[in-house]
Amino acid sequence: MAKNTGNEAFRIARDRYGVLGVDVDEVLRILEGVRLSLHCWQGDDVAGFEHTGAGMSGGGIQVTGNYPGKARNADELREDLEKVYGLLPGRHRLNLHAMYGEFSGKPADRDEIEAEHFQGWIGWADSHSTALDFNATCFSHPRADSGFTLGSKESSTRAFWIEHVRRCREIGAAMGCAQGSPCIHNLWIPDGSKDSPADRWTHRRLLRESLDTIYADVHDAAHLKDSLESKLFGIGSESYVVGSHEFYMGYALTRGLMLCLDLGHFHPTESVSDKVSAVLQFSDEILLHVSRGVRWDSDHVVVLNDDLMSLMQEIVRGEALERVHIALDFFDATFNRVGAWVLGSRATLKALMIALLEPRRRLRELEEDGNILGRLALMEELKSLPWGAVWDGYCERMDVPPDSGIVREIERYEKEVTGKRT
Repeated sequence: MAKNTGNEAFRIARDRYGVLGVDVDEVLRILEGVRLSLHCWQGDDVAGFEHTGAGMSGGGIQVTGNYPGKARNADELREDLEKVYGLLPGRHRLNLHAMYGEFSGKPADRDEIEAEHFQGWIGWADSHSTALDFNATCFSHPRADSGFTLGSKESSTRAFWIEHVRRCREIGAAMGCAQGSPCIHNLWIPDGSKDSPADRWTHRRLLRESLDTIYADVHDAAHLKDSLESKLFGIGSESYVVGSHEFYMGYALTRGLMLCLDLGHFHPTESVSDKVSAVLQFSDEILLHVSRGVRWDSDHVVVLNDDLMSLMQEIVRGEALERVHIALDFFDATFNRVGAWVLGSRATLKALMIALLEPRRRLRELEEDGNILGRLALMEELKSLPWGAVWDGYCERMDVPPDSGIVREIERYEKEVTGKRT
């Protein structure tokens, strides 16, 4: 811990949780060790630095809003990220997309990118004692305009994207080797159709064959871990998505890969938290993309809501924190982007802290004894316990502002930095 807190409210809260057998100091020690993987694409509205003019074409992704001050290049994006990290307790990772390479005026197409295009990010991560994760970018490109990439019926299109993902995995492995921590390479593709197809089978067979080709390249697990991300539907793929949850779950489990569960990629009535204990019966690890869907996969900024708290409770109750990699995936250009990053990241950490503050042993004892009333009553009592004072004390220990000081810090940064961008 950075320092002890002199906050009287924190001491009272620590004693209150202590009555229930919860060691608050141990909780905060565990929380300090958690490394969120922050998503770089919040800072520039998923634009990237290729400057191909493709915009958001081909991919079922849409960013709304035009709030001024977005990052226009890697240096500005890194400057914003440094501000974000300075407002978060703990040390955290960065999740990069392939479209964020630095090409020094010599553009490279997606099937030509190499680790050298990301040396600036690798050096930055090393200088800030952080680590990188990576994603192939199979959207925002003319060769994704048809709506199909790895599952395309055109062999040349499949070959292009196979080579892109193959190179992305090589880049991820280089990152993992340089940082001494495995880089997680996540794969999401936009393949699907707006209306119901007559042939759902062929695209899925072709996707399976493409993936088999890609993952035939074996990398050291100390450098690279692979995950696959499903989706219920996207813009332009409302009726059929090739890489469905069932497809990727089957593929990942039979190939020893990780499954990525995105909170916005399922039906609104589905519980993503319920999937954690199910998938981890058969897989060693999973990746989470923490987002917030409103009516659809809208990637709203994460807030402390029931879905998020339930997800973190399942992870903690199952003692699976070391088996779950937590990344963020939201983007909003309707208000200050740095503020969105900070609020969503802190909400995720709060939800995890609240889950860690549960008297898990006591809850299980009540359940095993068949005392359902006692279990429910204790769960209700926990909702009104002073976790906010524990959070404030944690922020004080870690030398970051409490919630009440965040907006002021972000407004100052906007006035001094992002507000001067035109």
